[in-house]
Amino acid sequence: MSNPAMARPLRRFAAVGAALLAWQVVSAVVLPHLAPSAATLMPPPLGVVVAFVDLMRSGDLIFHILASLKRVIGAFAVAAIAGVGLGVAIGWWRRFGDLVDPLVEFIRPIPPLAWIPLAIIWFGIGDTQNMFIIFLGAFFPVVVNAIEGVRSVDRPLIWGALTLGGTWSQILREIILPGALPLILTGLRIGLGVGWMALVAAELVAASSGLGFLIEDSRNLLFTERVILGMVLIGLLGFAMDRLMRLVERRMTPWVVS
Repeated sequence: MSNPAMARPLRRFAAVGAALLAWQVVSAVVLPHLAPSAATLMPPPLGVVVAFVDLMRSGDLIFHILASLKRVIGAFAVAAIAGVGLGVAIGWWRRFGDLVDPLVEFIRPIPPLAWIPLAIIWFGIGDTQNMFIIFLGAFFPVVVNAIEGVRSVDRPLIWGALTLGGTWSQILREIILPGALPLILTGLRIGLGVGWMALVAAELVAASSGLGFLIEDSRNLLFTERVILGMVLIGLLGFAMDRLMRLVERRMTPWVVS
């Protein structure tokens, strides 16, 4: 390949294609002869494609995807607003930070999965419980990065603005928030990824719709093609959202990218 820019993507596609081909041969040809029971547990990629087509025709797949997206986007939006607000407040007002930061650091290490039993008791099984778990997963990365973003702003800039007669509200709006923006956006991107992981855990345990529920329901029925399909879709949706967040990051902080 004479063009290096084209060679790299082609190598990646070739590697993925080779892996899928090997998977197809092992699952459809080798395993049925050597271990028929294992063939059921490891369906070939074409079987996953057939499951995708069947679920799309029935409308079930769109239903589950929309249910998961609604929970992730709704919970992430609340976590983003609350997390950025709290993180900026902790980083900006020292006394408020001294009061609240220890509480945040105490709750933050508790994994969202540990909250599921309590969330079921509080909210029952449904969207509210699922969104609460996603919120917990996304909230703390946003808070921590917002705190660090505010605290990383150059203090001489603030002192200079005060010397020139700038008000605290002007300093917050024109120096602190723009200076903290790169880390805030990084926290939002990390929070979105953790939110996706929390979604799957929440829907696996307590949900009647969504991709996590689809995986668990298919596992109970031994529809391994649908289990893998659900996993692939979660990966693709998470990847697409991460790309979108990176695009927003580049648009809002071009000086960092450059």
